[in-house]
Amino acid sequence: MLKQQFHQNPEILHVGTTPHRAYFIPCATETEALGGRREDSSRFTLLDGLWDFAWFDSAEDLPENPSDCTFDAAIPVPSCWQAQGYDHQHYTNINYPFPFDPPYVPHDNPCGVYRRTFDLAPQDGRRYFLNFEGVDSCFYLWLNGEFVGYSQVSHSTSEFDLTGRLKNGANTLVAAVLKWCDGSYLEDQDKFRMSGIFDDVYLLERPENRLADFFIRTEFSDGLKSAAISVETEFEGTPQPVSFQLYAPDGTLLHAQTDTSFRAKIADPVLWNAENPQQYTLLMECNGEFIAQKTGLRQVEISDGIFKINGKPVKFRGVNRHSSDPQTGYTISRAQAETDLRLMKEHNINAIRTAHYPNSPWFNELCSEYGFYVIGESDIESHGSSMVYVKSPEPSIFLNVSNDLETERMRLQAIDNVCYFARDPSYRNAVLDRTRANIKRDKNRSAVVIWSLGNESGFGENFEAAAAWIKSHDPGRPVHYEGSIYQHSGHTNDLGNIDFYSEMYAAPEDIDRYYSEGGVSGRNGAKKPFVLCEYSHAMGNSNGDLEDYFQTFERHPGSCGGFVWEWCDHAPARADGKPGYGGDFGDTPNDGNFCVDGLVSPDRVPHSGLKELKNVNRPARARLSDGQIRITNYLDFTDLQDYLSISWRYSEDGETVSEGRLKTACAPAQSAVLPISLPQPSDGKLCLLDLEYTLDRATALLPQGHSLGFDQIDLTRRFDTGPFMPPRRAPETWQVRENGRYLELASPVFAYTFDRQKGIFSRLKKDGRDLIAEPLDFNIWRAPTDNDRLVRVLWQNAGYRQAYSRAYETAYEVQGGTVVIRAKTGIVATSRARILTLDTEYRIAPDGSISLAVHGEKAPELPYLPRFGLRFFLPDAGAEVGYCGYGSGESYEDKHHAAKLGFYRTTAAANHTDYLKPQENGSHYGTRFADTPDFTLSAAKPFSFSLSPYTQEALTDTAHGYELTESGSAVLCADYRMSGIGTNSCGPNLNDKYRFNGTSFDWHFEIRMK
Repeated sequence: MLKQQFHQNPEILHVGTTPHRAYFIPCATETEALGGRREDSSRFTLLDGLWDFAWFDSAEDLPENPSDCTFDAAIPVPSCWQAQGYDHQHYTNINYPFPFDPPYVPHDNPCGVYRRTFDLAPQDGRRYFLNFEGVDSCFYLWLNGEFVGYSQVSHSTSEFDLTGRLKNGANTLVAAVLKWCDGSYLEDQDKFRMSGIFDDVYLLERPENRLADFFIRTEFSDGLKSAAISVETEFEGTPQPVSFQLYAPDGTLLHAQTDTSFRAKIADPVLWNAENPQQYTLLMECNGEFIAQKTGLRQVEISDGIFKINGKPVKFRGVNRHSSDPQTGYTISRAQAETDLRLMKEHNINAIRTAHYPNSPWFNELCSEYGFYVIGESDIESHGSSMVYVKSPEPSIFLNVSNDLETERMRLQAIDNVCYFARDPSYRNAVLDRTRANIKRDKNRSAVVIWSLGNESGFGENFEAAAAWIKSHDPGRPVHYEGSIYQHSGHTNDLGNIDFYSEMYAAPEDIDRYYSEGGVSGRNGAKKPFVLCEYSHAMGNSNGDLEDYFQTFERHPGSCGGFVWEWCDHAPARADGKPGYGGDFGDTPNDGNFCVDGLVSPDRVPHSGLKELKNVNRPARARLSDGQIRITNYLDFTDLQDYLSISWRYSEDGETVSEGRLKTACAPAQSAVLPISLPQPSDGKLCLLDLEYTLDRATALLPQGHSLGFDQIDLTRRFDTGPFMPPRRAPETWQVRENGRYLELASPVFAYTFDRQKGIFSRLKKDGRDLIAEPLDFNIWRAPTDNDRLVRVLWQNAGYRQAYSRAYETAYEVQGGTVVIRAKTGIVATSRARILTLDTEYRIAPDGSISLAVHGEKAPELPYLPRFGLRFFLPDAGAEVGYCGYGSGESYEDKHHAAKLGFYRTTAAANHTDYLKPQENGSHYGTRFADTPDFTLSAAKPFSFSLSPYTQEALTDTAHGYELTESGSAVLCADYRMSGIGTNSCGPNLNDKYRFNGTSFDWHFEIRMK
């Protein structure tokens, strides 16, 4: 057992470490410092690589001094040991993976002991600092067999002064890393729980008397026409003169001073913002040591309840980002991070919330360089306390006994529970320490415009103290914390240092109510800005409400936008190399695929939700107004003529009539008329004006010509599908024969079988060949999306999944060569009341075409329908189908802004959208017709259409996409209506306007035979 036992004492957070400070790398020369790569500094020694490793199932089995361990393996540093075959992957969202018994953690606490030997020749008058940039959860450190110290806070730098302990020649480091510690109660983030030395380890050589820390501050005057930049310094040892040189973004030397601090005025400063992230360079030399620091000059303020940067209201079009990779876990290289940032820029994302911990120290450098607004969040999340048992009533199962479920009392008790660590005095220092670590490290980062106290940890005295400390240390940045909305029953919240009203997953209507019915006032009496720190939960086929949120954000000046949850799916590789989620690794408790909730796949392939987000957040939007095309600039600082070009195309039925390319002057938040002259749209044709916005000049992450988004203006007066329908065949005479439950129709070419028990055709044949491989059926079920995870319980309780059709009565007659079949049909399910009552009329024309008229009625007490339509099994699984609708990607009633109305061709395999957890996918909203090799489908009103190799039953029942079995057919669904997608996996219920919830409907549909 370890001699030192600090890891279950929240009063002992660090032993032998230096105070938290700003992140910077000292260099030996000006050239090294200005080069910008820390690896080029001769004062920087990277200790990454293969370290000796010893594994223990329990820290109780460690020797008193782990330097005495037998090291029988090697492990890369940095890495997570779960990714190296030790322990196992474990995903849990809220539940702690150990008993709730703070500050104690289990005796069986897995431990990895790391050893690294390095050569050094220590110099007199120099000091040597060992830095660990990320270790989960805590570690004890020895050098040459001597105990050095202890530290925790996984996503924070721990720095140790090794001076005096180093020897000339070989030096051996040993670090014992524990999976859990008292700090793990504050690190209950929604992610796979991984452990080890997951970030870089390095040694810094510094002078005895040195610049220990510095803080760059900026003040503005004369309406931002003048800036005063100052540098506050802290020294270790005697204060030393510092040579300061300030360079403009273009490299011009502006000021040079030698003093213990720095202050200079800049006339007409170049202001930093996410659209134009230009930074000044401050070079400091002190006692032979050079430090370079980039800094962007920008003013951050809240004025009249509006969040502003450089005096301009700014909307966050943001995402929450975890450090996550399916192979490397928490260990993220600069190249991996740049891949994320490039994808974000490609998809019009301008802001990042570092959820829910600081990322690697250099990450915010990249954000400052490339242009992202960052909410810098402390490494605090303790929502697992909300799962502590709440006294619950014991309900009776008998209907004659009334039950008081006491839901309000239980809700309030759960709020008290989630505030546990926010109020526990023994964790006060831990909360403050994590706050200081975050702010001190990243205080000089231009990108960080807001500090966040953490996530989902309730509110109380500890967070009040943390917010007060931030205000005393860095009053220039506002403070965010969503947990401040929770009020413990034994405490009155002091929100004076919380600058935003923040919620997660509020509906657009909730934001409207905030601004119409009160809101929360700040110090100046104005309502605090409303920020959605999490919204539009991107789990599976999701993000169905982005346009509604965009319009809501724009409607309220005080709403500063939001951050989609979240950037990437979490799905580490299983033993077979395939991606897995909670439960795939023998992990318990787990939350299944709730971690597969990103805009991109684990391998960074964009999902349809990211494409939707990109176009919703396009920098410009065009609309038809009074016969003119008006464009509005949604950038905050840049005129459209300095940013993008517009390519336009006017088409009729897919054929180009006219096109052009132009640029236009349009200031931020203003509108302009585009000089586009259009002909009078032709009657009966699909008339569309498409506008694409492309980047004029290459940026650090995007090439010239990159597509920034598009608009499509539908100018159609009336669309006639006639020209796209197959010509009617020569009429044939139908022979009708009753054969028990079947009605058999035959002509020289066609043979149809109508099932009088089900009220629908069971067989369609042409020239003796089956046109459908399975009987037709009415269809109300869809494979539940992740966003259906709650409502699916209601659907299943109502019998929707087991539903089938049965006819109550059928009759037919022949009218002038047309066979007319009428049926009264129900959609029913075992043990449940009738779901739908359908009055149907089929008109089978002499050319073989089938026209269907349906009048449907649904009981009002039933939940809304997933869909209603017909399902066809096409015998040729590879059949190509053409359609006119929103494509080419999947589109839905509330998710079609990344799709264009047009003419497309696809196959079942190509149309399938793969999700790790199979679900409804690949539908096309607004379809005018769908053309198969044997028939064409059309309807009186646009419908939804999909084509898949898989049945909805297979999609429902299969756990992973790579386990799906193809049906052998091309499964075509034609839906009168498909309910929207929404984001109810973790968010508001699907909006009423996107629910198929009417009590009656009428559908007219045609199957035109070829």
